[in-house]
Amino acid sequence: MTAMAAEIKKGRKFDQVLEGAREVFMRDGFEGASVDDIARVAGVSKATLYSYFPDKRLLFSEVARMECNRQADAALAEFDADHPIDCVLRLAADRIVRFFLSDFGQQVFRICVAESHRFPELGCRFYESGPAMVRDRLIGVLKPYVASGVLKIDDMDLAANQFGELCKSDLFLRSLCGVGTPATEEDIERVIDGAVAMFLARYRA
Repeated sequence: MTAMAAEIKKGRKFDQVLEGAREVFMRDGFEGASVDDIARVAGVSKATLYSYFPDKRLLFSEVARMECNRQADAALAEFDADHPIDCVLRLAADRIVRFFLSDFGQQVFRICVAESHRFPELGCRFYESGPAMVRDRLIGVLKPYVASGVLKIDDMDLAANQFGELCKSDLFLRSLCGVGTPATEEDIERVIDGAVAMFLARYRA
């Protein structure tokens, strides 16, 4: 357990604090978010907020971790190992692409990249609850297909990371930089189709 994780204290208003913090962080960013605003939006006193999270960085990283896990759990609930691998990969790619393009996903990425040089532990927690968590969940999805001989993968970590990067394509960077118009459904489908086709071209047995 990390030192930051050890500082988190659960309580009756814990979820209430997290929801208020999520709203303020997404609206104002990490630097612009004030503890006063978070406490007001969450409907708690500053003393209550500090009793759970003595550090704003810890609060932000926990908001990101909880949201990433919530979305990953929702995605896993839709997966069925009896479905063809093409269908499962399409579903996974759809979830990943839409998360990368969401306001939440992009805000978390921007904030963590901007702050990680000053607060390395924030970057570590972001990596663990974001890219590393996606990789580990995806490995769990792929394993049954490797065991049944549908896929042939020698390096599971590499394969899962590659799939995640294929799902970004150019859409993520364009959206992050505000280049062009927002991604359309056609754009998203194009990236999903390409990611699945490329992955299966390399790893289908």
